[in-house]
Amino acid sequence: MNSNKRNENVLHTSVLVMVLMLVSAAAWANQKQDKPAPAPRQNAPVQTSAPSRPAPPPQRPVQTQPSGQGQRPAVGQGQRPVGVQGQRPVGVQGQKPGVGQGQKPGVGQGQKPGVGQGQKPSVGQGQKPSIGQGQKPSVGQGGKTQLPGKDISLKGGGTANLRLNNQIRSIDTKNGMHIEHNLRGDRRIVTTTPSGARIVSMGKQGGYVQRAYMKRDGQTYYSRTYYEHGVYRTAVYRSYNYGGHYYYGYYHPYWYHPAFYGWAYNPWPGPVYWSVGVGGWGWSAEPWYGYYGGYFAPYPVYASPAFWLTDYVVAANLQASYAEAHSVAPEVGTEQRTDGGQPVSQLSPQTAPTGQVALTDDVKQAIAEEVKEQMKAAETVAAQNRSAGGSPASAPANSDVPPALNPAHRTFIVSTDLAVVADGQECSLTPGDVITRITDTPDQEQKVNVSVASSKKTDCSAGKMVAVSVDDLQEMHNHFQEQIDAGLKVLAAKQGTGSFPKAPDTTLVASDVPPAPPDTTAGKTLEDQGKAADQTEAEVRLASSSMGNSH
Repeated sequence: MNSNKRNENVLHTSVLVMVLMLVSAAAWANQKQDKPAPAPRQNAPVQTSAPSRPAPPPQRPVQTQPSGQGQRPAVGQGQRPVGVQGQRPVGVQGQKPGVGQGQKPGVGQGQKPGVGQGQKPSVGQGQKPSIGQGQKPSVGQGGKTQLPGKDISLKGGGTANLRLNNQIRSIDTKNGMHIEHNLRGDRRIVTTTPSGARIVSMGKQGGYVQRAYMKRDGQTYYSRTYYEHGVYRTAVYRSYNYGGHYYYGYYHPYWYHPAFYGWAYNPWPGPVYWSVGVGGWGWSAEPWYGYYGGYFAPYPVYASPAFWLTDYVVAANLQASYAEAHSVAPEVGTEQRTDGGQPVSQLSPQTAPTGQVALTDDVKQAIAEEVKEQMKAAETVAAQNRSAGGSPASAPANSDVPPALNPAHRTFIVSTDLAVVADGQECSLTPGDVITRITDTPDQEQKVNVSVASSKKTDCSAGKMVAVSVDDLQEMHNHFQEQIDAGLKVLAAKQGTGSFPKAPDTTLVASDVPPAPPDTTAGKTLEDQGKAADQTEAEVRLASSSMGNSH
């Protein structure tokens, strides 16, 4: 009986345990169902094979530096810019536009494609746009031009520089003589004497001797005596002491009535027709005009004297260029600039350059604007003279900026043959080419950078950046003023005749600095300078030959 009772107690205990286990399991199950399932990780791949579970919405890429919202793309020097999730940003030249999901390529909010807000296209961060067809100036400010060739030291002191073909490029002697040869072999000699006289020889085109003439109100004036083929003429120049260097500017020998200068730059009442033939310019039968026919074409009609004077000045320089190209014998044993396979010095009107790039209306307009500025300045001075009771106005202070560096004067017509450097190579500028000054501060060689605005076929190409000495620019400006004075004399004589309207008072008033008598020793002085240059060049050629034999 006791045995049966123990078995019954064990059974009851087992049943109780099982009931407790079932109750615990049920409670745990209910607790599990009330707890939400953990969210899937954001970087978990979407299970496209399980359509019963929808894919999460697409995430929008984060733009750390959005393009077109006032921010510049993060671009380091020489580094590829950081874009949107590995994409290249918009508005960087040469890069593919960044395309976000659902976005149009290359367009920020309300922005035009490829241009950041307020930014100019095609300009790298912090970089200035290129000037003159992307060309760098031939001479950096403060730098010195280095060209292929060789240097020679002279026995008596000084140096010479030769081109690769052994043509003399330049010589500087101990006694102050400077010799230059352009690419046609033409020679220019400049000597400054201890007394301050300036002697300039330009080969068969003659030369001049400049000496101190007089002082007035603290200003020094100089007299130049030009000598060419036995003929003398004189002109007065004033000095400009700028940056420790002296420049010399043309000083007008006379002035017109102020109203005449106003007539010379304001529009005429009606158009003036002026042909190139007889009764007009009279150029149609001249060799130079046929030779440069592809480069220069005068206006068929003139709205104001400024445009007439523009053609007058350009034509005068082209005549000089033609004369130099056809009358100057090149240096023996040197290379020449050629066109059509013939040396320039042997060209005839029938072998004029083909494929010329014409002197455009835009460039001629720039020249006409320079003419107008000259007329306005002369009108002001003439008015000052009249208000002073006929006494000519005094010259500006000696420390004034020379006209060659005056910000008001940017366009220059080349008046002599020059050898300059473009892209590391020498090329020519000849009379009638047009240049625009770009920089205002001379470098250590006293040169400034200019852009070639227009040129003849055999010269430096238009758009090239070259360095030109301030002295040469000043002489271009001087020549320009002289030619305008000559053109005004022609207009004063023709006004009121033919189709030319009548002008106001054309009476001349003499300058406050009277012209000096010619220096009749100038011819002999230039001859002696030429002989000294010949002797120096002979020494250079001998030294160059010895260097060649030593190798």
